[in-house]
Amino acid sequence: MNLVSPVIVGIIYCLLMSLIKEPHRRRFNAIMVGGAGAAYLSGGGFGPWELPFVALTAYVAYRGLDSWAFIGIGWLLHTAWDMAHHLKGNPILPFHHDASLACAICDPVIALWCFRGGPSLVALVRRRFRPGRTADHAYDHVSAPS
Repeated sequence: MNLVSPVIVGIIYCLLMSLIKEPHRRRFNAIMVGGAGAAYLSGGGFGPWELPFVALTAYVAYRGLDSWAFIGIGWLLHTAWDMAHHLKGNPILPFHHDASLACAICDPVIALWCFRGGPSLVALVRRRFRPGRTADHAYDHVSAPS
């Protein structure tokens, strides 16, 4: 399995989410992590234990409506669940043996972005490459005196 592709998918996810303005970006991501928590329900690899995991991620997603940190925690919980399913041989996509492993590589990328507060990567790239930018940009965030 290509280990770089899931990282790229995680970065693309963060870039696409960056197109959503705050506070909607955080709320939408809380919904996404809640949905990710239910992704294994139809496969049922861990039988009735799938249900407490869904309940836990639903709670974490609910808390994520107001907290990027909880969304990051939710993605890390999903990473652990991905690894458990991968090791058990019950992947998220039954037709792709390494799907859960790929998901377990992608999710921490998203979690790191969430722990940073889900910043707009599009805005960061625009600021980085704006015309007239000087090499010394340590004080870009400081406003000029009026």
